[in-house]
Amino acid sequence: MSRRDLCLLVASAFLITLAYPPFHLFFPSFLCLVPVVLLLESSNSDPMPLRRQFGLGFWFGILSNGLLLYWMVFALWRYTPFSVLGFVGTVLLLSVYSSILFALSGWVIRATRLSVLLVFPVLWTVQEWVLAHQGDLRFPWLGLGTSLTGFPTMIQLADLVGARGITLLLALANTALALAWIRRKQWRQSALLVGTVGVGIVVAFAYGLIREQGLEMRSVGVVTLLQPNVGYGEKRDPALRESIFSSLLESSAIAQSEANSDLIVWPEVAIPEDFLRRNDWKARLAAFARETGTPVVVGGLHYVSLSDSTYVGYNSAFILDSAGRTDEYPVYHKQYLVPITERVPFLPQGLVGSRWFGSIGIGEGGTVYELGLGRFGVLICYESAFENLSRAYRLNGADFLVNITNDAWFGRSSTPYQHASHLVMRAIENRIGIARAANTGISEFVDPLGREHKRTALEVEAKISGVVKTSDVFTVYTRLGDWVGETVVMMALFLVGYAWWREKKTA
Repeated sequence: MSRRDLCLLVASAFLITLAYPPFHLFFPSFLCLVPVVLLLESSNSDPMPLRRQFGLGFWFGILSNGLLLYWMVFALWRYTPFSVLGFVGTVLLLSVYSSILFALSGWVIRATRLSVLLVFPVLWTVQEWVLAHQGDLRFPWLGLGTSLTGFPTMIQLADLVGARGITLLLALANTALALAWIRRKQWRQSALLVGTVGVGIVVAFAYGLIREQGLEMRSVGVVTLLQPNVGYGEKRDPALRESIFSSLLESSAIAQSEANSDLIVWPEVAIPEDFLRRNDWKARLAAFARETGTPVVVGGLHYVSLSDSTYVGYNSAFILDSAGRTDEYPVYHKQYLVPITERVPFLPQGLVGSRWFGSIGIGEGGTVYELGLGRFGVLICYESAFENLSRAYRLNGADFLVNITNDAWFGRSSTPYQHASHLVMRAIENRIGIARAANTGISEFVDPLGREHKRTALEVEAKISGVVKTSDVFTVYTRLGDWVGETVVMMALFLVGYAWWREKKTA
């Protein structure tokens, strides 16, 4: 690489980092891919463009993903000292995708003579779609559209186009600004490109203001979220489990006396055992629910026996109604598991030598629960990043969503902030309210406009009560799903086919 190449790659990776939480700055979302497009355009005149673009894409992936995903080392270190290898493997895999994106974009542009303004945004968005649809390796973490969740007014369009549509629009804006710089001596063309981006920003902002003023919301009820702030080591210590449960129960009683809630939510794996096998805990919590008339959502582990000697363990959510009953409500088993830590890709359960690490069972379906205050679905941990699950709950009649998560293993890294940002997009896409209970934070409420309320700090014990608001709107996105993602996939296939045909014809 030349010094110019390296400077542009570093600039792009730096701007991408600033666009996402915890920095969450506005303008980097519109500028972070500009250096990438400049490199792509200049490298097309290289004597060996394919080789150069593949290399540029690889190093772009290394730098950008390395900065964004550094937290994986800390998250996995608690499980194994080989966490660095997991981080390196993830970054290398994502860098291969970037390499393919760069090389494919350059080849299509050269073969078809189409503008980078058409080719690159489509292929960038397709790459994001592929990352969310690659089986055991799916990892839809921080799509480009998610970078704007700190400015919910700007992404109200997600109720029409979803997160993938916001990504496509941002990629278009970045590419247009890069072309404006390339053609800066042709001031009319350059001004037209910059002006079009400016008009697009104004239109998106105006649409957001209209939606914020016009969306009718209604209250579902008062929900209390517990944030016990139990450390990673404490949660795994068998001697502390009784005190952890008792503390949660006591906090629930205090919160209920203060807020008279319609629902209390305990975070992911709040009970570090199988709740249904601890009859003493089950009886005490059921008594609390009956005495206060308050339903409870509890995160915990769940064993399902397959035979006398084998079982499947799940990351689960248990539901108790106001009468303390659990048997009438199916246990929710987490469906989308974190690669490596919860499920080792491509290996059958039990081959990784640990009771829980990498061998948790994959749940199916997703029950919409009804407990008096409204109908809701449960998202566990990073299921908030999968737009199809939230949409399915909404289609099945959910009034709001409950997200329970742990996040203790991330410490004070950028991850808890990145993690929570996905819920802003889910709320806007489906115009649905969300209550999020996190063991160590961030706990919060998100309304159907993507606005966050009563957001807690990290690593503090807290209990927050608030009114969950929702709407009765069934959005275009809810009805049609990821139609933008499906459309760009078809467009990409056409572009590649057209490029192949043109190259064959001219050979």
